[in-house]
Amino acid sequence: MKPLPRNVNLTLFAAFATFMVATRFHHFGDVLHLPDASMALFFVGGLYLRKHWQFAAFIALAVVIDWIAIEHAGVSDFCVTPAYSFLLPAYGVLWYAGALYASRFDTRWRSLLGATSVAFVASSLSFAISNGAFYWLGGRYADPHFAEYVARAWQWGPLFVRTTMAYVVVALAVHAIAASALAFRAERTADR
Repeated sequence: MKPLPRNVNLTLFAAFATFMVATRFHHFGDVLHLPDASMALFFVGGLYLRKHWQFAAFIALAVVIDWIAIEHAGVSDFCVTPAYSFLLPAYGVLWYAGALYASRFDTRWRSLLGATSVAFVASSLSFAISNGAFYWLGGRYADPHFAEYVARAWQWGPLFVRTTMAYVVVALAVHAIAASALAFRAERTADR
């Protein structure tokens, strides 16, 4: 996929940032709130935006949102440990997997299955990094051991990956519909 024109890139950047702000406070969702879309936005951001400064800006935005949530909205700081810094590589896996896929493997995105597969692998690896760092380095478990880690990873991993993939699949479906509509419009214009 060719890089987006600057105005489209910045519009998507603003839209993705707004969606991150809107969903990040409520990590598992409820009737009134959507689940956290941050991880999916890092993958989709890599697909569309691909600029390193935008990745850094999303990292900064995520940290600021978490700080505001903890300091001003009464959200627990349980997850903020020394392992919090491992969110950088966890987010990086998602962003750069999306960017690599968009730039190298499928120039026209004919294979939405390919993008979905890359997103699945990237979100699974991202979860392993963030969850593993929290469990082993977070200092929240007095006597960490492998069996307990596997049980906790199995408890939370499917939810994490499923939520990320749901957002990615919706984004890819919107992309496919928009691409089809644009192709149809271009075809009709060429026929005139």
